[in-house]
This record gives sequence, C-alpha cells and structure tokens, in this order.
Amino acid sequence: IKTGIRMISLSYSRISLKDICLKLHLDSEEDAEYIVAKAIRDGVIDAVIDHENGYMKSKENIDIYSTNEPQDQYHGRITFCLDLHNESVKAMRYPLNAHRKDVVSTEAATREREREIAKEIAEGELDDDEDMAE
Repeated sequence: IKTGIRMISLSYSRISLKDICLKLHLDSEEDAEYIVAKAIRDGVIDAVIDHENGYMKSKENIDIYSTNEPQDQYHGRITFCLDLHNESVKAMRYPLNAHRKDVVSTEAATREREREIAKEIAEGELDDDEDMAE
C-alpha cells in the first residue's frame, strides 16, 4: 500500500482521498486518510492532507539541477581523483640522491679492481697472454 501511495504522490500533484480509495481498493476515505497520514509521518511521501476539502497535495519537487548541488558533488569527485593521483605520484618517487650510493659503490669497486690489476702488473703476475678484463 505504501508503494501505491508513493506512486500516486509522484503521479499526481493533487488527488482526492476518494480517488486514492478507488485506486488502492480501500473501504473508506477515512482509511485512505489514515494511510496517507502514516506515509507522510514515516517519510514515504512528501505531501500534505487538506482535511477540509478531502484531498492530498504533493509538495513540489525542486529541480536539483537548478541548484549548485551537482556542481559541488562533481567538484568533490574531481578533487578526490586529483588527490589520489598526487599521492600515487608521491609514493612512486625515489628518495633524493638514493642512486648516488650505487654510483659511489660502483666507482669504489672499479678503483679497487684497478689497484689489484696495477699491483699484479707491478709484481709481474700477469702474463701478456692473459686477459685483463677478468
């Protein structure tokens, strides 16, 4: 019955309680008035009952697109996406000068290897046939 009341309130801006009785197959207008009042109180529909004239008047639905609400929602979503992107980029960055440690260790290893080769040459351990790039 609440679904029927909701559909009626969306379809009609104003409808008599008698017509509501007929559409929902209720016994009396008092039953219709009670059901509509309960639906209004429960928040199922947004309407008012005119007891004197015996009708239900649905409140007008405002056009949500005439407000700034869609723009604010869209702005919030864009801001979220941009923040997510910026945080991802920050997370993927390497620490500054981290590559210099590798360069320094490589240079040290190269110098050490050159010293060993020079030492071997000075001691005469390397033959002319032996490959120096071992």
